[in-house]
Amino acid sequence: MSTSIRFPKPSRARRGLLLACAAAVLVPSAWSAQAAAWPSRPVRLVVPYPAGGSSDVVARLLSQPLQEALGQSVIIENKAGANGNIGAEFVAKATDGHTFLLADVLALAISSSLYTKLRFDPAKDLVGAAMLAYSPHLLVVHPSVPANTLKELADLSRREPLNFAVTAIGSPPHLAGVAAAQATGAKWQYIPYKGGAQAINDTLGGQAQVLMNGMLATLPHVQSGKLKVLNVSKSTRMGLIPQVPTLAESGLPHFESGSWQGVLAPRSTPPAVIQRLNAELTRIIRSPELRARLAGQGAEVSTMSVADFSRFYAVENKRWAEVVKSLNLTLD
Repeated sequence: MSTSIRFPKPSRARRGLLLACAAAVLVPSAWSAQAAAWPSRPVRLVVPYPAGGSSDVVARLLSQPLQEALGQSVIIENKAGANGNIGAEFVAKATDGHTFLLADVLALAISSSLYTKLRFDPAKDLVGAAMLAYSPHLLVVHPSVPANTLKELADLSRREPLNFAVTAIGSPPHLAGVAAAQATGAKWQYIPYKGGAQAINDTLGGQAQVLMNGMLATLPHVQSGKLKVLNVSKSTRMGLIPQVPTLAESGLPHFESGSWQGVLAPRSTPPAVIQRLNAELTRIIRSPELRARLAGQGAEVSTMSVADFSRFYAVENKRWAEVVKSLNLTLD
């Protein structure tokens, strides 16, 4: 079946190859003084999802080496709800210069178009500090589901009810699932959760039969045999699971989605502080140890300068706005 909606091809911004130039920023002397003394207290990394999801995994891998680099405690705080918007709003309104957000960047890019009554503007109130990692989505099912291909799954869904666990309504995995259903004629019931960990747990327990989620948090359950993987949502197959076809190979041309973990800061944060945080996080995430640990779970280290992060976010905001519009989705 031909697709009725199609994700735009991933932009070059995703690889840091945009041609726009960043304007020079003059840091006021008061900000320079603050940055020189930063951090002067514990640094808080807010993860706007429950523990156990992709963002939480990355945050906890970073916390100890970042603490050593900064000479201050690094506290991981999970503030879940509203597809990450509760935690994101909390950080956007923080003024202490020590509170940051570690989240799925694309979820925030989607929020601006999806939610009609947000009490903050992700594009205006938050600024990208450091991109960290990319993890493609896996399409998985409970082992009891008698389907081994996307076509078999779509055919099965038209014969019997299937619950599709979504990390949150309007999240990238949800939109990817809707697009896949429209492309194949699949029929399933979307069951919303507050984050990837809860969606995984219910799929493991059989309350949901189908799941689209980041590889970083999902692959361990595939490797243990507790979930069955059908497809990877990437342009090419993954070396860890070379036998698993891409969604594009299964009849969805140019279909690519995934989870981009990054750190964002309140707009009021001094630029010098953001640059320091970018430098430290980039060095840490690129270390052989962390790169190997992430690669072993299906995530790729993907870093950007502060300026490239800003351009990436702007382009992705526009890209996903087109997807939201094509699906005719809005949330209050």
